[in-house]
Amino acid sequence: MNKAKLMLTALLSVQILSACSQSDSTNNHIPDGNDHVTEYQDLGLSKYDPPIEVTFVRENGAGLKNLLNELPGQTLEDNTWSRLYERVLGIKIKYDWIAKGDLYQQKLGVALASGDIPEVVRVNAQQLRLLSNSGLIQDLSDVYEKYATPLTKQTLSQEGTGPFDTATIDGKLMGIPETNSSIDGAQFLWIRTDWLDRLGMKPPQTMDDVLAISKAFTDKDPDQNRENDTFGLAITQYLWDPVMGLTAFMAGYNAFPKIWIKDDSGKLVYGGIQPEVKTALKTLQDMYREGQIDSEFGLKDGVKVEKQVAAGKIGMLYGEQWGSFLVQVSRENDPDAEWQPFPIVSVSGEAPKVPLRFSTYQFLAVRKDYEHPEAIVKLFNLHLEKNWGETSEYETYYSSPLPVWQLSPVTPYPTRKNLEAFRQLEVARRTGDASVLKDEARAIQKSIDMYLSGNENKESGWGWERTYGPSGAFAILDQYEKNNQLLYESFVGAPTETMIEKQAILDNLQYETFVNIILGRPIDDFDQFVEEWHKLGGDKMTTEVNQWFAGRDGK
Repeated sequence: MNKAKLMLTALLSVQILSACSQSDSTNNHIPDGNDHVTEYQDLGLSKYDPPIEVTFVRENGAGLKNLLNELPGQTLEDNTWSRLYERVLGIKIKYDWIAKGDLYQQKLGVALASGDIPEVVRVNAQQLRLLSNSGLIQDLSDVYEKYATPLTKQTLSQEGTGPFDTATIDGKLMGIPETNSSIDGAQFLWIRTDWLDRLGMKPPQTMDDVLAISKAFTDKDPDQNRENDTFGLAITQYLWDPVMGLTAFMAGYNAFPKIWIKDDSGKLVYGGIQPEVKTALKTLQDMYREGQIDSEFGLKDGVKVEKQVAAGKIGMLYGEQWGSFLVQVSRENDPDAEWQPFPIVSVSGEAPKVPLRFSTYQFLAVRKDYEHPEAIVKLFNLHLEKNWGETSEYETYYSSPLPVWQLSPVTPYPTRKNLEAFRQLEVARRTGDASVLKDEARAIQKSIDMYLSGNENKESGWGWERTYGPSGAFAILDQYEKNNQLLYESFVGAPTETMIEKQAILDNLQYETFVNIILGRPIDDFDQFVEEWHKLGGDKMTTEVNQWFAGRDGK
């Protein structure tokens, strides 16, 4: 992840953290559970006696630093989770080194290249394959099967077989996937509804409607300051950011430029080279030419575009469910600013497919010579048990209300938990029975209640209501799923050899071509890009991807 994206992630983490901390309690002390230690009978939760050590390396970004500042007596080396792991499992957590941002990535790269890795190391799919090819890590197939608890196996299977397909190299499970939620990657169209109302316009039903709203937000002075200083659509220089990116805009044209999809014959093809992308790019070029997109978007990262949102210069953006916390910044300068998420729409007016990139990108690998490979599985087991198991203590180990879960060296979670929390909230709203709300849903409801009650701290609940309320993002996601609109990425295997060698080159070629077309280059540059993509490794990559697809145990 590049520096600008890390900055955006850190900033958003601080915002969401602030919202959480104001929503429930002013007491930031976190109990460490010393008075109650559960002894588990499951082999996967058995205790080492004498205790053992497990070494990691750790990234310490701005979000984590801010969290620790709010937690007296807690450090990365000594905290609620490290104490729990030692008390219950007899596992002492140690860090060979801790670094932040770019320095962490640099140090990790050097460690992987030299083979000087900790006993357990978090890596991406490409790094996992390189470590496996170098013989530096061990096969965890038997370890996972023997030690993973039923809760762990059930949780890590929520993303289907994809995470394990990616982590399986030459038939061996070389890392435990730290599954990430694909469904939470669904995007929505966030619109300033106060502007929409002021201009007498209705929510969009088609892409033509989106374009009409964008033009009106640009040309008709929606903020009534008599200046030509607003933009219809926000985008950042990275194009595919999860908020203020173009992924869902292009889906409106049946274009899916960053995922592998099935063609009409059932073969896998790369979405970024399909003709529908060209149509979407031409539309974006027209919008740019007409001033609906900031002429300097190519120079602005997410932090800079967020400042434009805060200043009331943006009328629409596409983004994931947490976009509510980003657009909320506009209310600091204009308390009357209102945003609402809407379903993405298509050119035809039919319900479009909503692309979901394969989101599991981190894997825990164990060094070849480490004698307790099962320890990483035990850590996964206990983390899930204390947050979502029968002996869970949500307010101690997950959110109290600060996100103490982030202090753990492993952070698996049920990838459908947010949608399930919304569904609990819906049942409670429909029946009036709040007893159906489990820990997370109950905490969210407190934030929403604060907003609806007009409490002096009500703004802290605004974003939660826009995400989890009756007309919020998850209400739309619920319909996406029920309408069979979700389009999951079709290739979820380990990176192929050509991907390792050529992916970065092809990604850069695609990025430069798309940006230049939006800025005004001839639209036929897209056809030249497709030809070069095929020649520079795309054809070979497509062959490898389809070989993997054909060999997926008949799936």
